[in-house]
Amino acid sequence: MDDAKIKVLVVDDHQMFAEGLIKALSDEDDVIVVGSAGSVAGARAAANTHTPDVILMDYELSDGDGAQATQFIKEELPNTKVVMLTSFTDESVLVSAIEAGCSGFVTKHKAVEEVAAAVRAAYEGEALISPSMLARLLPKLRRSSRGLGSDLTPRELEVLKLLAEGLANTAIAERLVISLHTVRNHVQSIIMKLQAHSKLEAVTIAVREGVIQYPQTSPRP
Repeated sequence: MDDAKIKVLVVDDHQMFAEGLIKALSDEDDVIVVGSAGSVAGARAAANTHTPDVILMDYELSDGDGAQATQFIKEELPNTKVVMLTSFTDESVLVSAIEAGCSGFVTKHKAVEEVAAAVRAAYEGEALISPSMLARLLPKLRRSSRGLGSDLTPRELEVLKLLAEGLANTAIAERLVISLHTVRNHVQSIIMKLQAHSKLEAVTIAVREGVIQYPQTSPRP
């Protein structure tokens, strides 16, 4: 197996759809599909066997849902990124997926067209969610109290708030008039301090912990 390629696991209980995703990915030079599964149990087993970099996860599975599978897998393989494939617009479904640790969403009717780009973005830690959807979902997250984020610097809090607005690194650099390299360093520090593994997970933890308030963002007193 080529270690330079992004290892992908496809989880979907509709065989024809899964085969379409696998075929689309097989044409990409930097991606390799290491396995597939159609259930929560199968996803957990395949993930532990193949240690994929990215999992394309259907929400509706035969023995549960993709949020449950994501939570199990992220506990066992925290560095694996999960992209939820969904046809749902129910915000409670999307919130549960975010809380479980997924890196974002791709709607199923667009999945085959956008799958390679989604895989690359998730692998790089990007959030696959529109700013408008992010704004709708963040206030609905359940609160937690793990004590994370108290060591964030004022500048890191500024960057974090802009991440919560859905801004990309380049837009953050322009807004704060700092270099892209500096933004990347701040983002990595934020992710580390919040014990996250992606931008979306960092924002999710920050909101749940009260480090930033949403939509009226301000540091925790």
